[in-house]
Amino acid sequence: MRKCGVDIVRHAASGPCPSAGMHRITPMRKAAALLAFVPFIALAEPPRIMLVMHGGAGTITRQSMTPETEKQYREMLEQALRTGHVILAKGGSSLDAVEASIRIREDSPLFNAGKGAVFTHEGRNEMDASIMDGKTMKAGSVAGVTIIKNPISAARAVMDKSPHVMMAGHGAELFATQVGLEIVDPSYFWTERRWKELQRELQQEQTAAPLKHFGTVGALALDQAGDLAAGTSTGGTSNKRYGRVGDSPIIGAGTYASNDSVAVSCTGTGEYFIRWTVAHDIAALYQYKGMTVEQAGNEVIFKKLVPVHGDGGAIILDRKGNFAMPFNTEGMYRGWIGGDGVPHVLIYKD
Repeated sequence: MRKCGVDIVRHAASGPCPSAGMHRITPMRKAAALLAFVPFIALAEPPRIMLVMHGGAGTITRQSMTPETEKQYREMLEQALRTGHVILAKGGSSLDAVEASIRIREDSPLFNAGKGAVFTHEGRNEMDASIMDGKTMKAGSVAGVTIIKNPISAARAVMDKSPHVMMAGHGAELFATQVGLEIVDPSYFWTERRWKELQRELQQEQTAAPLKHFGTVGALALDQAGDLAAGTSTGGTSNKRYGRVGDSPIIGAGTYASNDSVAVSCTGTGEYFIRWTVAHDIAALYQYKGMTVEQAGNEVIFKKLVPVHGDGGAIILDRKGNFAMPFNTEGMYRGWIGGDGVPHVLIYKD
């Protein structure tokens, strides 16, 4: 008889085995006892964490990008990925990771969100953002804001500190001020690059179609608790008029997250993403038709949007850590980082 080996299963979890009062466990009892511990062993393994992001889709080719500019984009995307990963690795929430990673890009002039927002026809910067919690299905968004430094944090505040989902314009700005968010002068958002872009757009209005470049930024996260979150932030489209609002602040169009399906963030021509409710459609195909994240994304981005000239892309993440990044344009700034902490960044189609 082995006194302290695996045969004495009933003492396996309590330390050294006493020598008195023991009896040999039969192979059948031994197997049953070991199986009883399996669920506890499985639960001891931390869930897979994952952060996926995009920085906009459009006419993005190697020919249009200098090595120095490409380097800047890659470094900024890697910084945003690492920022979100630190939060997830320490057991932080998917919501916190999404917000933090988007704020990094809102503070950069490279992306069409926050500091790098494009100009309207009137020469203003009007920004939109949204965020959604896959665990509770709570969501928040802001539209047409001009003085909030980080619109994604305003969207988070709408979700966490108000009974509403969406606020727009001056009302959203007043709310952001009252809850203590950072407010800046509208001149903060002025950049020479975006101003020149507007001037080109104005000159091309009557002569040629401008190049399409959707600089919207988005992020999806899966945390150690197994909860999903999604967020999107944008400056809209250059030369937009009449208070135009795209899909980014609209839940179900540009942003969606549910623990019952997937998290989605979109970028592209917002009018099409609104009319085809792209983010929710992808989630529904995953949940109700049993498609994979890749199949659901391709079904919408390619089979539904391409025939109607709906340009853009999306990032999709499920609770198993599976993700997809389909787009039907020349390129899309995109990347991911998993539990190993190694950031991956892609830009072009090939």
